[in-house]
Amino acid sequence: MTISERIKELSDNAMTDIAGRFRMIDEISLACTEKVLSAFRRHRVSDACFAGTTGYGYNDIGRETLEKIYSDVFGTPSSLVRTGFVSGTHAITSALFAALRPGQTLLAAAGTPYDTLHGVIGIKGNFRGSLKDYNIGYLQTELMPGGEPDHKAIAGTLRSNDVGAVLVQRSRGYSSRRALTVQEIGDICGTVHGVDANAVVVVDNCYGEFTEAIEPGNAGADLIAGSLIKNPGGGLAPSGGYVAGKEELVEAAAYRMTAPGVGGECGATFGANRLLFQGLFMAPHTVAQAMKTAVFCARLFELLGYKTTPGYLDARSDIIQMVELGSPQLLERFCRGIQAGAPVDSYVTPTFGSVPGYDCPVIMAAGAFIQGASIELSADGPMREPYSAYLQGGLSFESGKLGIMRAAMFLETG
Repeated sequence: MTISERIKELSDNAMTDIAGRFRMIDEISLACTEKVLSAFRRHRVSDACFAGTTGYGYNDIGRETLEKIYSDVFGTPSSLVRTGFVSGTHAITSALFAALRPGQTLLAAAGTPYDTLHGVIGIKGNFRGSLKDYNIGYLQTELMPGGEPDHKAIAGTLRSNDVGAVLVQRSRGYSSRRALTVQEIGDICGTVHGVDANAVVVVDNCYGEFTEAIEPGNAGADLIAGSLIKNPGGGLAPSGGYVAGKEELVEAAAYRMTAPGVGGECGATFGANRLLFQGLFMAPHTVAQAMKTAVFCARLFELLGYKTTPGYLDARSDIIQMVELGSPQLLERFCRGIQAGAPVDSYVTPTFGSVPGYDCPVIMAAGAFIQGASIELSADGPMREPYSAYLQGGLSFESGKLGIMRAAMFLETG
C-alpha cells in the first residue's frame, strides 16, 4: 500500500493520543475473556461438543452446551443460538413476536429503530407478516438532546397505552446519536418494569456485545438479540444469530423461528459447532481489536479535520465509528479506500445501490472472509445528508489501521 508521509505522520500522532484508550479497552477485553472462559469450563466443553448433527438435529450436545454458555455470558436464564437465523434482524424479529400479541403496542424507547426493522414493524412498506399486519401498534419516544433516554416520556407512554414490549436499540444505527450504555439500558428496564411489570424489554444488542464488562441481561432486560456475524461470532461464526432472556420468552422466540410445539428442540448444526464455540471464545479479543480500530479512525480523521462520533476520548458501548464526510463523493471515496485495504475483494469498487431493507441507496465496503460480517473491517452509509460513513469491525488492529490509512489516502487523492 502506498501511504503518504503526511498520513503516516498523522497516524503516528493519533497512536500517541489514543494509548490511554487502548489500555481501557484491554481491561474490558480481559474481564470479558475471563467471563467467557469461566463459562466454557463450568459447562465442561469438550471435543464432543464440536460434532454436528443432521436432519432434525435432536440431542445435539454441542448446541445445547453452547446455549447454556450464552446464557451465562449474557446474564440470562435461557438462550437460543442458531445458524438458522439469517441475520440480527431475523433474531430481533423473533424476539419481538415472542413478546407481543395482536392489539398491543410496541414502544421504541430510543427513537426510530434501525432501517431493516422498519418493514418488520410496519413503519414503512406494507409487508404481509409485519407487526402492523398482526394489528400491533407502534409508538416511539425520542432521546434527550444529550443522547440520554427520556424516562418521563417512556413512563407516560406506558401509562396511556397497552404497551406489550419496549424495544431498546443499543447501537446508533444510521444516526448520529451515541450508543446507549448497559447502565442506561438498565435504567430503562427499571422505568418500564416500575410502571408495568408485564411489559417486556427487548434489547437490540447488535454491535454492543463485549464492549463493556456486563451485558443488558445483567441489567434487567427481558430479551436480548443479535447477530453471530457481528461481535459474538468472533469473526469465525459462518452465520446465525441469538436470542437470550427469560425462559418462556426464549421458547416463544424459538416457536417463531421453527414452529409452535417444535421450538428449539430441532435445528441441525451441520458441523458448525466448533466455529461457534471458538468464535465466542475469541469474541472479547476480536471486539477489542474492532474498538481499537474505531478509536484510531476517530482520532486520525479528527486530525484530518472531519467530525467523528464518538470522539476518540468518548466512552463506547458499540463498535461503530461514524465519520461525517459531507458529500456523496467523499463517502464513496472513503468506502472505496476501505475496500481497497481489505484482504478479500480488494479489487472491487463499491458504489451506491439498492439494498433489501433500506429505503434509500446505500454504499457498502466489505472485503470480508464471511459475507456481510461486520465484525470484519467494513464501512457503509446511506445516500442522505450528512453523508456519513459508519465504520465497524477489524479482526486485527494492525489490518484495521492499514485500512483506515488507506481510506484517508483515497479522500486526499480521489
